[in-house]
Amino acid sequence: MASIKNLKKDISYLISEIIYDIKLYMLLNPEQNTGTVYSIIEDAVELHNLMYQRANHPDGKDSPKLVRQHYSVLRADLTSQTHSLFERISKLKD
Repeated sequence: MASIKNLKKDISYLISEIIYDIKLYMLLNPEQNTGTVYSIIEDAVELHNLMYQRANHPDGKDSPKLVRQHYSVLRADLTSQTHSLFERISKLKD
């Protein structure tokens, strides 16, 4: 099983990539969609905090099977939710 430390690094990396993409969009398009851009930033920060909270407090600490399942679901949620944020960023140009 991958370490919690690496999971937290993945969370931070993905969220920082989202923030970086938003900053780049804001530099290239300073007057467009500012309300939408800020809502994506807020959602990204909220996702970061939620994922860290879930990583620090696994369900069923007594059962290794439940802990593995918890982190598996956490990774899947992280992937799907960051993907949806990246999709929202790509739709800003439309």
